[in-house]
Amino acid sequence: MDAPISVAAAAGLYAAAGSSHDFAHVLRVTALAERIARAEGADLAIVRTAALLHDIAESSGRADHHLRGAERARELLADQPAEFVEAVAHAIAAHRFRAGPAPATLEAQVVFDADKLDITGAIGVARAFAYAGEHGNALWTAPWRAIAAEGGDALSRPAALGPAYTPSHEFVYKLHRIGERLYTATARAIAREREAFMVAFFDRLDEEVVGLA
Repeated sequence: MDAPISVAAAAGLYAAAGSSHDFAHVLRVTALAERIARAEGADLAIVRTAALLHDIAESSGRADHHLRGAERARELLADQPAEFVEAVAHAIAAHRFRAGPAPATLEAQVVFDADKLDITGAIGVARAFAYAGEHGNALWTAPWRAIAAEGGDALSRPAALGPAYTPSHEFVYKLHRIGERLYTATARAIAREREAFMVAFFDRLDEEVVGLA
């Protein structure tokens, strides 16, 4: 079956979305999810619908937006077959990095992977710098390899460092670790290519900051 929601209809559900999870993010995730779904043999209608709706509850708070989004999707898709609706709802509920449930179906894994890939590569670097600018964080304070050698984790470091938390820290504590959390072989291959780009970028940034390039 075709996805029961159009891009135009989905766009209207994101009018209040924040900049980091706006409809541009949704479109990127949807495009990636469809690419991965085709390669992995997942149900395209489920994947496309879930990807288009995965952040519809984001504007009302991050903590449980995946669960509230799944419930909203059930309401929006009430006229669709129950099995289809539950597959879409599960994929939405399971797309969070640090919150359950874990993606139990191939379609949910595809949506999870696509969402995570959107914070890697060139777009991931761009989003890290946009976030830093929005929150008054420093552009650079230390080489990323030195930051990595210090240890720490993505949960504690941003709060501890405050404005000194730079895009280089975000790369070390989050972007750099995305690939190891992905489910599908297709997404992991994309992540490896994007990881190479990010390493080259932050190496170059470190060189330019200290006048070596």
